[in-house]
This record gives sequence, structure tokens and C-alpha cells, in this order.
Amino acid sequence: MGCRTQTETLDHELMGHALELAREAGKAGEVPVGAVVVLDGTIVGSGANSPIGSNDPTAHAEIVALRDAAERAGNYRLTGATLYATVEPCLMCFGAAIHARIGRLVYGARDPKVGTTSRIDALTPAGVGLNHEFEVIGGIREREASGLLAGFFRERRDSATAAVAVGT
Repeated sequence: MGCRTQTETLDHELMGHALELAREAGKAGEVPVGAVVVLDGTIVGSGANSPIGSNDPTAHAEIVALRDAAERAGNYRLTGATLYATVEPCLMCFGAAIHARIGRLVYGARDPKVGTTSRIDALTPAGVGLNHEFEVIGGIREREASGLLAGFFRERRDSATAAVAVGT
């Protein structure tokens, strides 16, 4: 492994905070996704996935973190902030990041089913333009983030299999 830049080192460190929130979400029975919002080197918002526990389909980690940061900042615009998410954001979360006017999005694991960052360029030829753009960096601590998701879903499948076996 080569030398990291100061920004790469900081990205790895801050993703660690998001990963801890993802672990907490997993322990609570939620899909293990965590997010933090950083402005001027300080974490100003944090969130863990909580749609099940809160009965709120919008309570994705990124949305929770953006709401927390906006509340603390006293402004829904988080111009220049960096959003760290353990998983590639869905369309809803990506849209919220656009409206918040973040400066950077850093994520861990790709989401081939609903992840938006790898698909957003496909909208341009269709005439869809975005009123705000930001830098996107993926794959930061990807193994850890992917491992949390894989372990969570493996455990759920195993529990479902065991429940079926007991019932027969």
C-alpha cells in the first residue's frame, strides 16, 4: 500500500466514524449504514439507518446525518461540507445531498442495486441537468463497509432458514 495524501488519510479516519454508526444500526436490527457530515474538519452531523425503528422510510443514515447537520448549522444549505456514507447513496439521499449543496460525497461500498453515483451520468444524455454538482469518491474502507452488509444479510438468511427448519 502506497503513501496516502492528507485528504485520503482524513477520509479513512472519518469513514471510521460512519462505520461505527453502521455497526450501531446493525445491532438495532437496521441495515448497517452510517453517515457523518463534516464541515471545516469537524463532524457536524451524524446518522445511522433507522427506517424500521422510526417507522420512517426516509430515515436513511445520510438523511438523518444531513438533518442533524442542518439543525446544528441553522441552515439547510451545507455548502462545502463532506458527506461520508458507508454505502453508495440511493437516489433519495443523493438528491438530498444536492439540495444541501455539499461539496464532496465519500462512500465506502458500492450498491449495485440502488446506488446512484455510478448512474447519474446516464441522465445527462436524456437532457436532465443537475443544479448542483459535487465531487464523488467511492471505495473508502470498502471491505469493512461491504463486510458489515454481507454479515448482516447472511445472519438474516441464516435466521430465516433456521426458523423454517424448526417449523417443519
